[in-house]
Amino acid sequence: MSAASLEPAIAPPAIPPAGGSVRALAHSLVKTPLNAAITLACAGILAWLLPGLVEWALLKARWDGGAALCRAPDAGACWSFVIEKMRFMAFGFYPFAEQWRPLAAIGLLAATLATGLFPSLRNWAYLCCLPLLFAAMYVLMAGGILGLLPVATRQWGGIPLTLMLSVFGIALALPIAILLALGRQSSYPLLRLMCIGYIEIVRGVPLIGLIFMATNMLPLFLPAGFNLDQVLRAQAAMLCFAAAYLAEVVRAGLQAVPRGQAEAATSLGLGYWKTVAFVILPQALRVATPALVSTVIGLFKDTSLVIIVGLTEFFGAARVATSDPKWLGFDVEAYVFAALVYFCFCKAIAGYGRYLERRAATARA
Repeated sequence: MSAASLEPAIAPPAIPPAGGSVRALAHSLVKTPLNAAITLACAGILAWLLPGLVEWALLKARWDGGAALCRAPDAGACWSFVIEKMRFMAFGFYPFAEQWRPLAAIGLLAATLATGLFPSLRNWAYLCCLPLLFAAMYVLMAGGILGLLPVATRQWGGIPLTLMLSVFGIALALPIAILLALGRQSSYPLLRLMCIGYIEIVRGVPLIGLIFMATNMLPLFLPAGFNLDQVLRAQAAMLCFAAAYLAEVVRAGLQAVPRGQAEAATSLGLGYWKTVAFVILPQALRVATPALVSTVIGLFKDTSLVIIVGLTEFFGAARVATSDPKWLGFDVEAYVFAALVYFCFCKAIAGYGRYLERRAATARA
C-alpha cells in the first residue's frame, strides 16, 4: 500500500460561496408552489409584525431620560434603561473603579483568539501560551498581586465570567473529549466501558444538576482544609459536561474515517499515536466541524445556568438589573439586549466555523 493511499477518502462538505446571486435566491423562494406559499406566508407575518416592532423599538423609543419618561403612555422601548445598566450587565458586581481589569482580560482573550485565526501562527508555541493566557486572566480578575486590589470571585460577573466559563471550559474539555472518544473505540474492554460509562452518565444528567452538585457536594469529597473556589466548581461542572458531549461529536467524526486509512498508516510503519495524530484525527475533526461548532454554541449559551449557584454571568446580570426598584417593568428591553449580545457572539462562532470549513475545502481542492 503506497503513501498515496493515505489521502483522505472523505469528500469534504460542500461549502456555499461567500456571496450569493439575488436571482438564484429569488428563484429558490418561488421554485415550487410550496416554496411560494411559505414565502408569501412569511412575508405576510413580517408585514404584520414589522411596523409595530419598528415603532416600539425605534420611532417611539426613549434613549435618554429617567424611568418616568419611559412610563409615559406613548413611550416605546426604554433603551435609556439599557444604557443606564449596561456597565452593570457587562461587569456585574465587579468594583466600579477596577472594571478596567476585566476589560483588559477580555481584550487579552480576544487578541489570543484572533491570533489563532492565522494558520502560520497556530503552532505548538501558540498552544503552550494558552495556559499562560488563563493564568494572566485569572490574575487580572482576582488581583492580590502586582499591586492589584484583591476582588473576590463572588463579585465577578457579566461578560468576562461568561467568556471565562465557556472558553476555558471548551478549550480544556476538547482534549479530554478526544481521549474519551478514542477510549470508547478502544480494544481494551475495561477502558472502553469506563469511557462509555462516563459519557452516558454525564450526558444523562442535566447541566443544571451538575453545576448544583459541583457547587454543593464537591466540597464534601475534598480533603479537610482544602476548598475550591465557587467559580472553579462551576468551571469543573462545565468542563465535565462539555467533555462528554464533545466526545460523542468527535466519535462520530472518527467513525466517518475509512478503516483503510489506519491500515495504510500501519503498513508504512506509523505507530498508533502517530496514526491518530497525523492521519485519523485531522480527517475526523474536519468532518465533525459543523457539529463541533453547534455544540460549542450550545455550551456558550448554557453558561447562563450558573445563576442558580449565585454567579451573575451576563444573562444573570441582566436579570438582576431588572430588579432595581427605580427601573421595574423594563424586563423586555433587558432581555432583548441580552439576546442581541448572545446573537453577536454565536454569529462570530458560527462564522469562524464556516471559515474553517472553507479552508478545509480549499486545502482539499
